[in-house]
Amino acid sequence: MDTYIKNELTALGDPTRLAIFELLTEHPRAVNELAAGLPVSRPAVSQHLKVLKNARLVKDRRAGTRRIYEVNPEGVAMLRDHFARLWDRALASFKKAVEEEHEKEKEDDSRNSSHGSGKAHDPSKRTH
Repeated sequence: MDTYIKNELTALGDPTRLAIFELLTEHPRAVNELAAGLPVSRPAVSQHLKVLKNARLVKDRRAGTRRIYEVNPEGVAMLRDHFARLWDRALASFKKAVEEEHEKEKEDDSRNSSHGSGKAHDPSKRTH
């Protein structure tokens, strides 16, 4: 797993950081605005923002004497791409398993038909 992805996932693994990140997906905010909506202090919010920034999930900009934090689209794109690849692999594995099971059932049906009394196999008489 890529180091950046690992850092992003670790950063979002903390419930407070996840809440901060989710608030920032709504619109950019200053630390005071974030702290007002959370059960943690302003310094704690600043520390959480530092972790999110180091993980490249948020970025900041100056607005007078304040810093405004917002979601970093590049970091989010990396995370989205990671999960897209993960789902692609998972779905490919699932498809392979289903196809193998289907082939196995066809082979079992074929064997059962050839060992029977010569009659065609009746799928309505399955017992499983």
